[in-house]
Amino acid sequence: MKNIDSRTHVRGESVYLDDIPLIQGTLFGAAFGSPIAHGIIKTLDLSAAAAMPGVVKIFTYEDVTGENQIGGIVPDEPLLAEHHVHFCGMPIAFVVAETDDEARAAVKRITVEIEPLPVITDPREAYAQGEFIIRPRTHKLGETTTAWSQCTHIFEGRADTNGQEHLYIETQGAYAIPQENNAIKLYSSTQGPTAVQRAVARSSGLHMHQIDVDVTRLGGGFGGKEDQANMWAALCALAAHVLHKPVKYALNRMEDMAMTGKRHPYSSDFKIGLDNDLNILAYEATFYQNAGASADLSPAVMERTLFHCTSTYFIPNVTATAYSCRTHLPPNTAFRGFGGPQGMFVIEAAITKAAESLGIDASVIQAKNLNKTGDEFAYGQKAVSEAHACWNKANELYDLEAIRDNIAKFNSVNLLYKKGLALMPICFGISFTNTRMNQARALVHVYTDGSVGVSTGAVEMGQGVNTKMLQVAAHVLSIQPDRVKLQTTSTYRIANTSPSAASATADLNGKAVQMACTEIVRRLKVVAAGELNVSAEEIFLKDEWVYANGERTDWNWNQLVMEAFTKRVSLSEHAHYATPDIHYDASEEKGHPFTYHVYGTAIVDVTIDCLRGTYEMESVKVVHDFGVSMNPLIDRGQIEGGIVQGLGWMTMEEIVFDQAGRLRSNALSTYKVPDIYSVPKEIAIEPLKTEQDNLAIFRSKAVGEPPLMYGIGAYFALRNAVRAFNPMATIPFDAPMTPEKLLLALYQSPTAPHPMPSANGETEVAQHLAVNS
Repeated sequence: MKNIDSRTHVRGESVYLDDIPLIQGTLFGAAFGSPIAHGIIKTLDLSAAAAMPGVVKIFTYEDVTGENQIGGIVPDEPLLAEHHVHFCGMPIAFVVAETDDEARAAVKRITVEIEPLPVITDPREAYAQGEFIIRPRTHKLGETTTAWSQCTHIFEGRADTNGQEHLYIETQGAYAIPQENNAIKLYSSTQGPTAVQRAVARSSGLHMHQIDVDVTRLGGGFGGKEDQANMWAALCALAAHVLHKPVKYALNRMEDMAMTGKRHPYSSDFKIGLDNDLNILAYEATFYQNAGASADLSPAVMERTLFHCTSTYFIPNVTATAYSCRTHLPPNTAFRGFGGPQGMFVIEAAITKAAESLGIDASVIQAKNLNKTGDEFAYGQKAVSEAHACWNKANELYDLEAIRDNIAKFNSVNLLYKKGLALMPICFGISFTNTRMNQARALVHVYTDGSVGVSTGAVEMGQGVNTKMLQVAAHVLSIQPDRVKLQTTSTYRIANTSPSAASATADLNGKAVQMACTEIVRRLKVVAAGELNVSAEEIFLKDEWVYANGERTDWNWNQLVMEAFTKRVSLSEHAHYATPDIHYDASEEKGHPFTYHVYGTAIVDVTIDCLRGTYEMESVKVVHDFGVSMNPLIDRGQIEGGIVQGLGWMTMEEIVFDQAGRLRSNALSTYKVPDIYSVPKEIAIEPLKTEQDNLAIFRSKAVGEPPLMYGIGAYFALRNAVRAFNPMATIPFDAPMTPEKLLLALYQSPTAPHPMPSANGETEVAQHLAVNS
């Protein structure tokens, strides 16, 4: 089954926000953001902007017709700044004009006087000043305070991970069209149509039933449009509601990068203890999350960091505490992995610190401590583990010992090039950790010509979820796929949706589609049984034909559908699915929050240029726990994309804010993402074949987020390559490992400054290493 969007994508016919034909009289918006990160608004002068050609109205907080608030988890995010600003780019005013160019020109004529206040950009500084979004949370298992006495080896350290720009191809945007009776039709580039609906209702003063949020597809999301689409939709809807005119606003790339949040940067401390046999007996971690200026989804992201703080390892004594720290940066938000990768990086750093100190390879400690079925996570859930199976198959399939031998031989005969290797096992929980979000609905209509329309709460954003929903419907109804059409995602057809996130979209919505189609099939069997004088249990549908007692009859799909309609049997069904058996008590920090876990192991091989500090990703070889894949082509594509995005986060995607809170990596000239020359020369993906049942749709496990964590292995492979060149290098655990950081590490020594080689500096390099050793 090919991706159903492929044809329209390559022909340029797929409909995104900017492809929607504009209604005559449409107005255009543009936001005026704060020029400084923290301060008190003293004066705001709109007169020059209001006098500009084409300007219809400039909105400030005083024009908000409902509540000037769009914060979801914590109500701490005004739609438009009132008296204080809390980050550079925080919207203060919203200009609406007759053309896009006129709106943007007017924004430049707005002047504001802001009394500066101290700016915090570092989460540790925010922690020291008691600036928190929510109370800290702690996950505990066993008792670390007494376990340290049983440890032969104890190591402590610090690990830091930077943010990451989502860089979806389609930027944030919305198009609001007034309807009769004060209703609004709202096209939004959002992963969460209901979240947009709620934010618009709250800020406009309308009811949710007056707001239809409609999404055909997104040009990428990666979590960046789960909550942060709310701002732009609410601004357009407010203007449309007040002016009774359609209003559109699509951010340009630099606006989007400057005014929206990123993956959360974390600064963390760790302490790890092992016995003589290298069993990890105790682990403590403290996470300082850089939340930005308001909560957004930071509390939930922080929670998932705690859930994944021990990654794929069983550790009997764990204490992990996380602080969500308020800084003066744009509110950071969901990003593929949702806090999990940050926690997993820290445990890998702790294992690496222990291994380097003991003079062994990190994989020895990794393999020794992989979890097994029945082991308990710090949050109380018991593992149903594929960790050892993935690890062992990767070792055997890709011949890990041969890879090690080849790297050793290469490094022994090459001075200016070195290879490095790292293994990255993963364990990632699938579900929304907020239990109430684990529900979905589907509406299925069978039309009298035998065609089928399917509506769900799933948003297609390149991950192929529409294809999978179509597969579910076609399979259950046993009809050809071309009879099925996926409708747009609309809050009028499917209400109270969870966002398309948490790698749970296909599972939740697919199960709802399955239930709806199964109920329609049940009714059709009753109709067929009556006509064929057999029991309904003797009827089944296969390849658009009716079978009775195992024999094909002369009744086909179209005849059966028309007969059901003639007998006034419903050919529509609205189904509701809620994931069973999951629960979590945040007051006790214990429960069973995940439907299942996804496991896997990656072997990452890199080569560094020791003169230039550049590197190449030679290969990423993976054994991945697919379950039973519904669509191997789509799933492989998701894994490849996740790996490369993870590599980018770990190696080159460096977010830079200055001390004043201004984004310096604010364009594609200063923010680097992997291109075709940056990706691994080889990506090998082998499914782990298992027979274990799970609650995934058709036992096809999630592939959206888990593969990103394989990219973490690249950081440690690069680190190992550096140490092959300079064994005395003391390299902080500070990701991403950019070429600049790598070059400095290559020529670092405990006592000497960083000598830099000349263009043909092989002799100098050799001399430097000889002196160091």
